[in-house]
Amino acid sequence: MTSPGLLILALVVAIAVILFCIIVLKLNAAIGMVIACLVMGVMGGLDLLTTTSTIASGFGNMMTSIGLPVGFGTILGQLMNDSGAAEVIADKIVSAFPAKKAIWGLSIAGFILSIPVFFDVTFIILIPIGITIASKIDLKMGYVTGCLTIGATTAHCVVPPTPNPLAAADIFGFDLGIMLIVGLIVGFITVMVSNFIYIKIHDQGIWNEEKDVNHSSNVTEELVAAREGRKSQEDRTKKPSLFISLLPIIIPVVCILFGTIGGALFAEKPVICSFLGDKVIAMLLGTLGAYLVSLPYLGKNGIEKSAGEALKSAGVVLLITGAGGSFASVITATGIGDAIVGLLGTNTTSILPAMFLAYGIGMVFRVAQGSGTVAGMTSMGIMATIAPSVSVHPVYIALAALAGGISVGHVNDSGFWVVSNMSGFNVKGGLKTYTLAQMIMSVSIMFLTVIFALILPGAIG
Repeated sequence: MTSPGLLILALVVAIAVILFCIIVLKLNAAIGMVIACLVMGVMGGLDLLTTTSTIASGFGNMMTSIGLPVGFGTILGQLMNDSGAAEVIADKIVSAFPAKKAIWGLSIAGFILSIPVFFDVTFIILIPIGITIASKIDLKMGYVTGCLTIGATTAHCVVPPTPNPLAAADIFGFDLGIMLIVGLIVGFITVMVSNFIYIKIHDQGIWNEEKDVNHSSNVTEELVAAREGRKSQEDRTKKPSLFISLLPIIIPVVCILFGTIGGALFAEKPVICSFLGDKVIAMLLGTLGAYLVSLPYLGKNGIEKSAGEALKSAGVVLLITGAGGSFASVITATGIGDAIVGLLGTNTTSILPAMFLAYGIGMVFRVAQGSGTVAGMTSMGIMATIAPSVSVHPVYIALAALAGGISVGHVNDSGFWVVSNMSGFNVKGGLKTYTLAQMIMSVSIMFLTVIFALILPGAIG
């Protein structure tokens, strides 16, 4: 039996190995996490063959659970983008707001679109609209970029079917519908609160147009011109209606909620509720909806090409997520959960220490290596061993881990450069927008999660 002290040391070493592989050796995060699994397993008292079989089974179990949903979700998002459905949703939402409040509409549009679509794609779709808004109402781009980042990042962080919140239900063993309901509620409130705080901070004059903007870049003008060109072309062609455009998002959400509500209303969940509420079926139906929506605008060849492009990006995400499942399985197999619980003190049911530990682990990984996916998966993998001992629904532990995992995006985060470059900012401008927005959003999610955990420890379900 390996001592608690050695188990904790093994975890510390494994974490150091992950960071060394990613930051120093520049290895893919998945490779670094598998190497860390080997180190963790051997130091934690597992023999080599048990360690390797645990790595394989952990990866396989995670793929069994979320492999198809993530793949379907990636295709769904790509089809919405390529067919113009995503832009229809964005335009309709933004135009529903008065000119002076248009950035709030932009942020909400980012939140809705990032439910099925990856953050960087959402940002690319919406930033030309944001630039147009800024020019029309004479608003500094610092406001636009920050509010858009808050909306898009929040949904990507806490609302399934993006990979991390989708995996959370499987890692902690609770109904996906609970993650969806709580994620939507906490996420939407977070967007409102975070936008308010962010705008108030920028109202204090922290933005400097001379020092924070990359004056050698003409990317904003190019984006606006490209958008206007697309708009004039679209005006001459048929576009999907708002309702039709929303169907690929609505279908899986309704299916998942149908399954959750069926389980709450009946002592034995009806088969139809279990079937439609299954994440594989829900995402399959949503993706088929996206195919039907896209067919008149892309054609069969265009749809095939779009789906192929989607799966290129899905592969990397699935590899990292699966490796996160391996890491979680090895941690569980070593029995390190009891050792970590001991660090929390004699009261192992204490809510706040566990939640802040989850947040802290996620934040350390986020700051150190940049990837929110790696940070969130690692924190959730560690905390899954502790969650059964804490007197609160595990969805809150998951949210705390995810909030920490998205906390401080800076120069080692690819999203930082996407946002900065496409907004026409230098590094300072990126720190004052992308980094600041994510810090505010992260703290807001954590604050709201703590409040909900204390008021409704059993969660909404």
